Amino acid sequence: MINILEATETVKMITQENLDVRTITMGISLLDCISSDLRQLNENIYRKITTCAKDLVKVGNEIEKEYGIPIVNKRISVTPIGLIGASACRNSSDFVSIAQTLDRAAKEVGVNFLGGFSAVVSKGMTKAEENLIRAIPYALSSTDFVCASVNVGSTKTGIDMDAIRLLGQIILQTAELTKENDSLGCAKLVVFCNAPDDNPFMAGAFHGVTEGDTVINVGVSGPGVVKTALESVRGESFEVLCETIKKTAFKVTRVGQLVAQEASKRLGVPFGILDLSLAPTPAVGDSVADILCEIGLEYAGAPGTTAALALLNDQVKKGGVMASSYVGGLSGAFIPVSEDQGMINAAEAGALHLEKLEAMTCVCSVGLDMIAIPGDTEASTISGIIADEMAIGMVNAKTTAVRLIPVIGKGVGESVEFGGLLGHAPVMAVNGFSCKEFISRKGRIPAPIHSFKN
Repeated sequence: MINILEATETVKMITQENLDVRTITMGISLLDCISSDLRQLNENIYRKITTCAKDLVKVGNEIEKEYGIPIVNKRISVTPIGLIGASACRNSSDFVSIAQTLDRAAKEVGVNFLGGFSAVVSKGMTKAEENLIRAIPYALSSTDFVCASVNVGSTKTGIDMDAIRLLGQIILQTAELTKENDSLGCAKLVVFCNAPDDNPFMAGAFHGVTEGDTVINVGVSGPGVVKTALESVRGESFEVLCETIKKTAFKVTRVGQLVAQEASKRLGVPFGILDLSLAPTPAVGDSVADILCEIGLEYAGAPGTTAALALLNDQVKKGGVMASSYVGGLSGAFIPVSEDQGMINAAEAGALHLEKLEAMTCVCSVGLDMIAIPGDTEASTISGIIADEMAIGMVNAKTTAVRLIPVIGKGVGESVEFGGLLGHAPVMAVNGFSCKEFISRKGRIPAPIHSFKN
């Protein structure tokens, strides 16, 4: 049983070390909303979301006030709209109307983001899913809170290269349509391999078809807490280092478990999972990169970075998994560039490049996240970067993702300001050599041999 005494142990973490519950995310199934009539479908979706999530923000605020634990975001994830809209949507414009309905529902219930304008196409695209993908630029440029994701690969099925080729174009189109806001629309679009069904973090959250009707998933965070704990063991052995990270992750996760249980009870919605990821913010002292520096690196990106990140990720999971009955989502350490001041500093110092970030993604929770690149980058180059990251996920049987932001009108050396949790970032260089002939091939990359386990 968890009680408030456990939470009070972390008062210093909350007040001085940026500990927070990053999100309470309500997953809502829209399967019972399906209709062949678009107007009826939109009406069903709006009614279902506004009914199920009507008290989500209120309950989150009550828990935050009662326990003194900051809950930064209240969010919703829904069943991938590529499935829900298949019967009613004849073209991309029809899918855009659903995105606008989702946005209207999100505003009505007061959440920060709504994820699930998504397609799962790891083995191939239906016509409806292709229409949804083509709708993404218009959906994201005409809404405020809707987030999109596309799962283009898995260890079991391989990688859909047709979808990746299309997404290179879609990302550039999204950037162009939102160029007045430094191509911000791309910050709300994630491309996945092995996407989990229960991820509470945006922009990649969706409510998988294996989930129940409604569920509460919680994501905790605490890079500043881990860094502060490691300051007390400078120069100690790896054994001491690992034990310190594990114990700290346990305490952080217990706070999240308390919030998850309270939210579940008060909303009358089953508790799903606790995602124990270290998710940074642009705030000073709330950085995963700073943890790597505390471990002994001059900057994130220096030799030894991948090893240090692997150690951190593993110990966070080992400590956190003992603190909750249901750990899921992504769980581990995020390394977004624009959302982590230490990563920004490393990139500006020249210590961190795209290729090193790709190597780091082999051992962290997600992948190439919130990276600003030149706005004149070719679509085939973006597709090639996505394909590389998807291959890492497929071969290593882990979740990987790409959230690239080609900033229209800006080049290497310039910076871009997104604001809030999305932060700011330097525009990073991409490899200028072409992969166009590779990307232009049709079909899919087969699953690796170790996927054959039946």
